[in-house]
Amino acid sequence: MKEQINYTYIVKCSDNTYYTGWTNNIDKRIKAHNNGKGAKYTKARRPVELVYLETFATKQEAMKREAEIKKLTRNEKEELIKKELPTA
Repeated sequence: MKEQINYTYIVKCSDNTYYTGWTNNIDKRIKAHNNGKGAKYTKARRPVELVYLETFATKQEAMKREAEIKKLTRNEKEELIKKELPTA
C-alpha cells in the first residue's frame, strides 16, 4: 500500500480570516475550498489561499495538530505562518 501523506494546513480567506484543516490531498482540498465545497466556513469567504502547511505520516497526527492550531490566537497563527514562509 502506498504511503499516504497527511497535511495540516491554514488558508487565508478573502475576508482576512484563517481556516485550519487537515487532508491527505492538499491540491484537491484547496480546489474544493475555492469551489465552495471545502467547508461551510470557507464557502462564503472565497477565494482562499494556502498560507501554511505541515506534513504527517498519519491521519491521527494531522488531526491532533489541526486541533492544536485551532486553539491558537490569530497572532499565534500569524507567527506560525511567518516562520514557515520563505523570505525573499
